[in-house]
Amino acid sequence: MKFLHVMIRVKDIEQSLDFYTNLFDMNLVNEMELEDSKLYFLSDEDGQTQIELTYNFDTPKDGYKVGNAFGHFAFSTKNIENFEKKMKNLGYSWYIEPFVLQNYEMKIAFIKDPDGNEIEIIEE
Repeated sequence: MKFLHVMIRVKDIEQSLDFYTNLFDMNLVNEMELEDSKLYFLSDEDGQTQIELTYNFDTPKDGYKVGNAFGHFAFSTKNIENFEKKMKNLGYSWYIEPFVLQNYEMKIAFIKDPDGNEIEIIEE
């Protein structure tokens, strides 16, 4: 058994593609057009993790509501300060500023994607 991808519905596909490809260096690896939607598959640098961005042709005007069962995505970075510079250069800001989990000596922070999904950034 192998985990393939996670899917999220997006309101503005161009904005979401820009966010994930430019900020997280994900690559658009496949597209599929269905009767009611278009699917965009993004992969990380080693091809092990994918996100499917689904753009429904009948997207609600206000977009989608993030459910209370969903928590967040998580990405790792070698240096959270360098990531922050890139993030700010692209016009994004932290949802929760970087902090250290004291008992684990781990630095983390959170950002939200254009649809309000939380993304945890963990410094390696």
